[in-house]
Amino acid sequence: MNSPQPTVSMADKVALIDSLCAKARILPVITIAREQDILPLADALAAGGLTALEVTLRSQFGLKAIQVLREQRPELCTGAGTVLDRQMLEAAEVAGSQFIVTPGITRDLLEASVHSSIPLLPGISNASGIMEGYGLGYRRFKLFPAEVSGGVAAIKALGGPFGEVKFCPTGGVG
Repeated sequence: MNSPQPTVSMADKVALIDSLCAKARILPVITIAREQDILPLADALAAGGLTALEVTLRSQFGLKAIQVLREQRPELCTGAGTVLDRQMLEAAEVAGSQFIVTPGITRDLLEASVHSSIPLLPGISNASGIMEGYGLGYRRFKLFPAEVSGGVAAIKALGGPFGEVKFCPTGGVG
């Protein structure tokens, strides 16, 4: 039995990630502690020029925040962060997430995302992680934790053998 074909090509998803990164030089990663904080926090960030938001799924309000922001602040680009498995990916899709960010990779999560219309920025910390994603068509990665993984020097070194790959470093890069 053949796997279903992706609804959006990997090249299109790479272009979506590139567009997001071009518009949002800083991508705030937010964890919602209280439901009543969702809109005020998003409004404050938007007033400061930050219109792309990564809402972590580390709290019970993460999915709710994505739903609320997609419904009430559609001008914002809202994504889900700290997605750890296929079930979280599916829940983020249902909530309306426009992009997905992970702290690391599993083959199952990478494969599930290939067949999703939402772009995934998979987290890696070494060349083996890049190669795992690269084999499935991924060309954009989150380097995490960036400073512990070598920081700017790691980005330069990893960029050598992976010329098509670009990184979004998080976790202590100055």
